[in-house]
Order: sequence, then structure tokens, then C-alpha cells
Amino acid sequence: MLETNLKHVETVQEFDTLLAENDKVMICCGRMGPMCLPVYDVMEKLEPKYAQVAFRDMDFDSPVARETIRRLPQVQSFGGLPFTVYFRDGKLMQATSSIQTKQQVTAILDQHLA
Repeated sequence: MLETNLKHVETVQEFDTLLAENDKVMICCGRMGPMCLPVYDVMEKLEPKYAQVAFRDMDFDSPVARETIRRLPQVQSFGGLPFTVYFRDGKLMQATSSIQTKQQVTAILDQHLA
């Protein structure tokens, strides 16, 4: 499990329930490394401002990541961690790879999940 203050997605059932019960979802799929930590921090800071968005993390090396996020066609060419995905009404709206700044994440949230 990742050591963040975000809620974690640890099973495929939790992933499916998350998308079914929330219109707007952002999931950062990564590790506790230098490219991922800044994205987790950005998410934690933005979570109060975007109360309508369910912010979650997922361990990149977990079975749930292999069966959900890492299987998405939109991330197959990604080379860097984390994989960050944005869903609206269960549909993948945007996927990014590698470190993201607060401004980059905010722009995606405002475009797809506001």
C-alpha cells in the first residue's frame, strides 16, 4: 500500500465501485518514488478545492493496477511513472504519464471534471 494521505484502491471490486458510484474520478497509479510523490502531494492539496472529484491512489505493482489501469489502451505507450487517469461517468477522459505540476493537474481537472 502507498503511504499517502489519499484513499487507496486495493481491489478490482473497489475500482469498479469507485467508477460506478462517482461521476468524477482521478487515480494516480504509481510508487513511492521521486516522480510520483509530487503528484500525490498535488492531489492532496487540490482535493478540498475539487470536492466533486474522488481522488485516489493505486500501487503500480499491485494486481489491481495490472488488471485495471495498466490494461487501458491509452497507457500502453507510457514509459514513466506515475500513470494518472481521469474518469467522468465511467469513461476515461485523459491519461498522463510522469510527474505533473499543480498547474497541469488543475488544467486537466478544469477541462474534464469541473
